Amino acid sequence: MFEVTDNFLHKNDFNNLEQVICDPQFPWYYYPAITYEEGKEDLIEKDLTQYQFTHMFYQHNKPNSNYFDTLLPLIDKLGCKALVRIKANLNPYSSQFSESWNHVDLLNHKNLRTAVFYVNTNNGYTKFKKNNKKVSSIKNRVVVFNSNLEHLGTNTTNCKRRIVININYYQ
Repeated sequence: MFEVTDNFLHKNDFNNLEQVICDPQFPWYYYPAITYEEGKEDLIEKDLTQYQFTHMFYQHNKPNSNYFDTLLPLIDKLGCKALVRIKANLNPYSSQFSESWNHVDLLNHKNLRTAVFYVNTNNGYTKFKKNNKKVSSIKNRVVVFNSNLEHLGTNTTNCKRRIVININYYQ
């Protein structure tokens, strides 16, 4: 199903990653949806809770960020043989809790793995549709699962932002 590991990175590696990604100068980009479904563009546009800020570290078979090397300890520890995509998501605080829509990561990829790495601790979570189990957002925690497993993420109501890094890879 899925595997959760706490204190995933060595303390120094985690502290370096956290310092870079949580820096006020780190570049985040507005994205008007949390998940995208063809044919639901009107719903996405009307639902004011379904947006986030992202940073694409890796896509189209190459690094897409000057900060890519910051993730090398994470990539190495996961045992990634081939990367498909690495994206950080920042979901801002809201006074109301909001879940994204259920989705799978990157359709049409057999044996693809997803790792959600939690950069900060907050009351957000990742929830899996199949069994309704939740994985709490605890810094330096990772949850790994098959990418075709439907899941969702949330915002946070107890701190300014929820930050996760999504890694899609072959092992």
